[in-house]
Amino acid sequence: MAETDIGKSTTTNLTNKVDDFSVTQKALDYAGSGQSETYWYFSDAAKNFGYYKEIPELRTAINILATWTAGKGWSAESDLTQIQLDQLDGWGEDTFQSIMENLLIVKKIVGDSFAEIVRNQDTGTLINLKPISPERMRLVIDRNGRIKRYDVMISTDNWKPMKREDILHLSNDRIGDEIHGNSVIDSCKWVIDALNEAMNDERKIKHRELALGVLYVDTDDTTKINKIKDQYAEAINKGEVLVLPKDTAELQDARVAPRERLAWIQYLQNFFYIAVGVPRIMATSEGFTEAGGKVGFLTFEPVYTREQTLLEGDLWAQVAVKVKFERPPSLAGTLQEDEEKNTGQVGFQPQDTEASITRE
Repeated sequence: MAETDIGKSTTTNLTNKVDDFSVTQKALDYAGSGQSETYWYFSDAAKNFGYYKEIPELRTAINILATWTAGKGWSAESDLTQIQLDQLDGWGEDTFQSIMENLLIVKKIVGDSFAEIVRNQDTGTLINLKPISPERMRLVIDRNGRIKRYDVMISTDNWKPMKREDILHLSNDRIGDEIHGNSVIDSCKWVIDALNEAMNDERKIKHRELALGVLYVDTDDTTKINKIKDQYAEAINKGEVLVLPKDTAELQDARVAPRERLAWIQYLQNFFYIAVGVPRIMATSEGFTEAGGKVGFLTFEPVYTREQTLLEGDLWAQVAVKVKFERPPSLAGTLQEDEEKNTGQVGFQPQDTEASITRE
């Protein structure tokens, strides 16, 4: 007979048994103390390019940011600068605009992007900007933490030194005294992997939906079990119904509710756009109201405007080219007008919308 003495009740002790969430410490990469040269290689470039080329939502988000930053047009400070930039062709069929978009995309993917600055040897006039993949670049940092030069890989273990003034270098979200930029992919790899795992699982479930479950076979004969397995697999593959004698086998459903699976996928999709820093409304209008779309666009304005300002500053500081990238029309005024026209928000008094409590 079971004992039911309440005095013998106890509790579990999960202290130090269940790990708490913790963030991995990250030390910034800096120039080696006492070393005349410190090298930085972009060893994760190929892996990050793989993410960009294979993950459509990542590719779209990064491309959208580059398009809104440099793809809306530009104007030069002078006619001479306009003529020079109009003649740039990169690897042979580029334009100044496509070169800038290219550099911005690579900057976000890898953390740094580069282009060779080609000038007329006699006059110093800008002739071309030729993008160089970070996979073939090596940063050389002096003992004071400043860029000394750039090395370009010609072949394995064969590096061609390039002067600082011969390379246009864009660096993404560099902080502290670290000697390189940071890829946007680093902070969102987990959600990218989780989202694609969920979508791959959902694809398998949809493809094999009729076969999901536990098949109970009323026999322990291995030969008969294997025969039923083969017949069952063949029927599923052909989209047919398997017909067996009564009480031979029973299939019990073990599927997870589709609504729960899709909710997880949708959550990860929203989380991804938060992680990469581009509002989802910029990629799709699905599920958004007009008001929600305007607010999403408004939050995106400072993001691409910052990128435009940084790019304009880099071009002026490194290439002595002064341009201004077109800013799309702001929606701030439109939102204000819409708020004033909202007849549902009437009768507010100033004290209802302003903090009026004074401190003692």
